Amino acid sequence: MKLKFNLWLEVREEVALSLWRVRLLMAVARTGSINRAAAEMLVPYRIAWQKIHEMEERLGQKLVETQVGGLDGGGSQLTPLAQGYVAKLTQISREVEALVQERFQEVFDEPSNEFDI
Repeated sequence: MKLKFNLWLEVREEVALSLWRVRLLMAVARTGSINRAAAEMLVPYRIAWQKIHEMEERLGQKLVETQVGGLDGGGSQLTPLAQGYVAKLTQISREVEALVQERFQEVFDEPSNEFDI
């Protein structure tokens, strides 16, 4: 058995960043495209674009730079600020995950535990 948790940051009680949204940003960085990132994440392009727009609006900062069409076919890349958010939320997620799993083991592996799972 493994305990799962979710982590997100809010601005004015609205989700600004979450682990899912960070994975979306990472997919944009990896693929160079919101469309390809959406396909990789198995969501419609419209949803991916909407989530990016929500993050930018709530954080008050541009996170994804897009280039439309042209000979190279356009593309998208993360701003340095977005790269920083991705790195920081990824780091804190790993640290919290380790603490959560450690505490979970302490609580559920106690000899006096009344649950037989």
